[in-house]
Amino acid sequence: MTTWLLTGGAGYIGAHVCAALRAADRDVVVLDDLSTGMPDKLPSDVPLVEASVLDRDAVLAALREHEVAGVVHLAAKKAVNESVERPLWYWQQNVEGLRSLLDAVSEAGVESFAFSSSAAVYGEPDVDVVSEDTPCAPMSPYGTTKLAGEWLLRDLAPASGLRHTSLRYFNVAGAGAPELGDTGVFNLVPLVLRALARGDAPRIFGDDYPTPDGTCVRDYIHVADLARAHVDAALALERGRVAPVYNVSTGRGASVREVVAAVTAATGLDVEPVVTDARPGDPPRVVGSPERLGSDLGWRAEHDLHDMVTSAWQAWQANPPT
Repeated sequence: MTTWLLTGGAGYIGAHVCAALRAADRDVVVLDDLSTGMPDKLPSDVPLVEASVLDRDAVLAALREHEVAGVVHLAAKKAVNESVERPLWYWQQNVEGLRSLLDAVSEAGVESFAFSSSAAVYGEPDVDVVSEDTPCAPMSPYGTTKLAGEWLLRDLAPASGLRHTSLRYFNVAGAGAPELGDTGVFNLVPLVLRALARGDAPRIFGDDYPTPDGTCVRDYIHVADLARAHVDAALALERGRVAPVYNVSTGRGASVREVVAAVTAATGLDVEPVVTDARPGDPPRVVGSPERLGSDLGWRAEHDLHDMVTSAWQAWQANPPT
């Protein structure tokens, strides 16, 4: 049975990917520094290596001990506004971390690598729906580090024979199980839930964008659909047939104001949002085409925005953040 190393596997997305890989009869080893990850999100029989991807020796030891054949690399820092404030740290964590990981991967002879990239690589695209061929012009250090990660893989592959793909996530939301909800402080849905649960007004960052209601428009993808995309990519990598990059998206956009309204409807906690200053690095609209992922790997999104906010609220109720 193929064994996959899952970096960042104790996090929100990672725990879903871990469950999906195991459901596909793949062995999983998680490597996580637990800076944001939670071990209790993982099954008790999944090995957990507590280490940073910057620790090359620890990574190499894990790869060899568990005879890892493929890596799914999720571990990264991901807040756009934080990356604007701390660009050097983001380059250290996201780019040097990936370089160090790939150094160990190359020495261990790992054959397959799936990289967690981001729609942030596109920046402010001048098309309604972006494809993987849309020019990349990131607006934040976060987006730049993700694009640099794709370039690292592109440059390494001819020299090493590493089979690789990069999954450009759009905006992830929802929960595949009540115990796997998003407890982070950066994504929109948990931010709105946190505010409503306290009786506070949710914040909307800017309402003068060139969009129908003035707020940013994004493509929201259910985390369970995203996890399935990782499994489809991993299986394709094992077979040796995969494109270098895929959007993981629905092709449908929702504005921030629409998402806030959907969350308040799902919870019944109706508090009027307040508008604050726009955040640097936020483009007005980013909606992705999932056509390549569908045609190549047979993947399609099965959940809509209602499913996302409803499952997120159920997870919140089952495990309220402290």
